[in-house]
Amino acid sequence: MSAAGRDLRISPAVTSSRISQLEEHLSVRLFQRTTRSLTPTEQGKAFYSGACEILESVDSAEARVVNITDNPKGSLYVAAPFGVGRRLIAPQVPSFIAEYPEVKIRLRLTDRKVDLTTEGLDLAFFLGQPEDSNLRIRKISDVERVLCASPEYIAARGNPASGTELVTNKHECLNLRFPGATEFEWRLQTDEGTKKFRVTGRYESDDGDVLTEWALGGNGIVMKPIFEVADHLNAGRLIPVASQNPPTPIQMACLFTHRKRQDPKTRLFMDFVIERISKAVRDRTSGS
Repeated sequence: MSAAGRDLRISPAVTSSRISQLEEHLSVRLFQRTTRSLTPTEQGKAFYSGACEILESVDSAEARVVNITDNPKGSLYVAAPFGVGRRLIAPQVPSFIAEYPEVKIRLRLTDRKVDLTTEGLDLAFFLGQPEDSNLRIRKISDVERVLCASPEYIAARGNPASGTELVTNKHECLNLRFPGATEFEWRLQTDEGTKKFRVTGRYESDDGDVLTEWALGGNGIVMKPIFEVADHLNAGRLIPVASQNPPTPIQMACLFTHRKRQDPKTRLFMDFVIERISKAVRDRTSGS
């Protein structure tokens, strides 16, 4: 209720009141309420499904009208990880707005996993595998990653040649913290295929750029997409390690809800950005 209220810019009390009015109008209970939870009833699920079909039809009708006028309008709420957002998405926004001046881009950067529905997002760029199978996915590319550390760290602790040396010698690993994470495993490529190596370290953060700064400061080994650290690698500020067992590539993709597939500004932004960031990732990776 609170998230829905924030998205609609109304208070949770008003949101709850409107749900109560809807239940009274329909003469059914849409939610089972307890002091600890709020879950939809079967009637609530059925009503929600029907409402989504109506909204999708409205989106489709709007898309046909907007495509005729070729003048997309409105706000577009976009989420992306810090590294992807800062280096790839944000630089494209001014050019997109110059081409479509009546679209407003609301870019939110976070390395935590986002929920498009509850957070009122139109689309989200991400690295990895999504957990919600109800969303539509548009794959951008597989992104090469690298394990790297500063020359100062390597001089002090050595350059592990493999994942086994990384773990056996208890190297300081800089880890990206997700909510609920209890341990850290790095997926590395070996002669026997992909293998998980459980790594440890005293440094954790939910901001990937913080991990890069720690690595540059000589505090440990970090796993990063190559495009994020290409400049540091080229300048020698970071050096690849564990070259016998490089990390597995990670998927970069875009998530959006089913009803957003007909929204012209969503489709235009995805097409516009994906074409450009795919090239940027290739250039940065090959340049490193």
